[in-house]
Amino acid sequence: MNFNLPILAEEPQASGGLGGLFGGNMWMMILIYGAIIAAIYFFLIRPNSKKKKEEAQMRNSLEIGDEITTIGGIMGRIVAIKDDEDAIIIETGSDRVKMKFKKWCISTVDTVKEKPAEQTEKKSFSLFKKKNKDDKAE
Repeated sequence: MNFNLPILAEEPQASGGLGGLFGGNMWMMILIYGAIIAAIYFFLIRPNSKKKKEEAQMRNSLEIGDEITTIGGIMGRIVAIKDDEDAIIIETGSDRVKMKFKKWCISTVDTVKEKPAEQTEKKSFSLFKKKNKDDKAE
C-alpha cells in the first residue's frame, strides 16, 4: 500500500528559514490591529477631545449676565467672574441668593448669543435648478 498524503508531499517554501512562518499572515495581522487602533481613535478618542475643547471654550467665554445651569441643576445668572480662583459667582431666584462655583461645574450656558453673520448661501450642483426672482433670464 502506497498512500501519498498531499500534506506530507508538499515541499517547504522556497524562502526557507523563518520567512515562511512570518510571511503574509504576520502582515495581515498587523494591518488588522492597525485598523482596530485607527477605528478606536476616530470613534472614541477624537470626538471626546473635541467635546472637551468645546466645553473649555464655552467656559472661557463666559460673561457677566449670562444665564447658566450647573451640573447639579442649579440655574442662575453670573454676577462676577474670578479668574484668579477659576470661579464664578451666580445669583439665583428672586431672593438674590449668591453662590460661588468653580468654572468646571458649568453644564450649559442658556443665554443665546448672536453669532457673527456667516455666509448663508451654499453653492451646490443641481441638474434641476430653480431660478429665483432675482436671477435674470439670460
